[in-house]
Amino acid sequence: MPQIRSPKYRRQKRSAGDLAFVEIAGVRRYLGVFNSPESMNAYHRVVAEWIESGQSRLLPATPQEITIAELVAKFLEHAETYYRRADEKPSKELDLYHQSLKPLLKLYETSRVTEFGPRALKSVRQQLIKDNKLNRKTLNGYITRVKGVFKWGVEQEVVPPSIWHGLQAVAGLKRGRTEVPEPKRIHPVLQAHIDIIQPNVSRQVWALIQLQLFTAARAGELVTMRATEIDTSGPIWIYTPADHKTAHHGIERNIYMGPHAQEIVRPFISSRPIGDFLFSPIEAEHERHAQAECHRRPDQKPNPKKTDRKIGEHYTTSSYRGAIKRACKNVGINSWHPHQLRHNAATWLRKEFGLDVARIILGHRSPAITEIYAELDREKAINAMQKSG
Repeated sequence: MPQIRSPKYRRQKRSAGDLAFVEIAGVRRYLGVFNSPESMNAYHRVVAEWIESGQSRLLPATPQEITIAELVAKFLEHAETYYRRADEKPSKELDLYHQSLKPLLKLYETSRVTEFGPRALKSVRQQLIKDNKLNRKTLNGYITRVKGVFKWGVEQEVVPPSIWHGLQAVAGLKRGRTEVPEPKRIHPVLQAHIDIIQPNVSRQVWALIQLQLFTAARAGELVTMRATEIDTSGPIWIYTPADHKTAHHGIERNIYMGPHAQEIVRPFISSRPIGDFLFSPIEAEHERHAQAECHRRPDQKPNPKKTDRKIGEHYTTSSYRGAIKRACKNVGINSWHPHQLRHNAATWLRKEFGLDVARIILGHRSPAITEIYAELDREKAINAMQKSG
């Protein structure tokens, strides 16, 4: 284990009396009169706090003096290491925190934490409404993250507990009691709108679409699928993704693959080395070029790239969604997105096997969440009653 080198106790000469200071990350913290017991105690306290914080690049601060900017900087330094996926890449949550904290810094960057209260938090919420077209659910989530930063500050003893308790008094916006719009309900995709785009997507994207319909899995769970994560020993294969929505809670996610799903996945397993991602956009690009009517000459220079986009080893939820969006545009239909496919599968599962089975397959902890996916059943019931009643 490498030895920790403590910053030195240093001296600044001046005519009115020498001062002691310690420098961390290029920032000086003055400790008092040089060589005085008070300054020595302050030095040992500051260094101990710095070591305890993991040798943070940011200077320790007390609850009486820390500003909003310092609190946010400290939290984001922590978040960069805490909010990471199994592959060590930053999770989506880190970006959501950055978005949530922009209005806080815009309005209160230089204010002290001790001056921030419920009214200030409401001002941050109004700024979010002004700067973004957010629905009520998303807006409440952003404000919850802002509160979370102060809660983290209490844990680190840089925010007084009274500040955190005061912010708890600000309740989330309620349905029907605010002008902020409600989130749009997600509906299943018409089967005709799924089938029509097949010629306009790669076989990799079409496989992902079909897998979502047969397994009810989330797009993010399928785009990083590897053969090593699939148990093929039984009649029903079980895919256990390393990274998924509730992985940070220690919950294991099992995705069940029946005969149809197995037929979709089997060619991708057999055609690549063990451990590689099954659905490769690089492979899709090569296949697209091979099918093109015109081929490049061996001595032809490559065309300059129009963007900095790089093709990754596997699809992301964004690139998968983008491929569907482009295909919808090509065939002249309204764009739909991968999450709607999960609604298609969930509605059918609930209808055929009941709520409890659908909840298990979908990976929901609460039956109430599964109920959200029942829109198509209700629409069919209304249509039936219109004809029969």
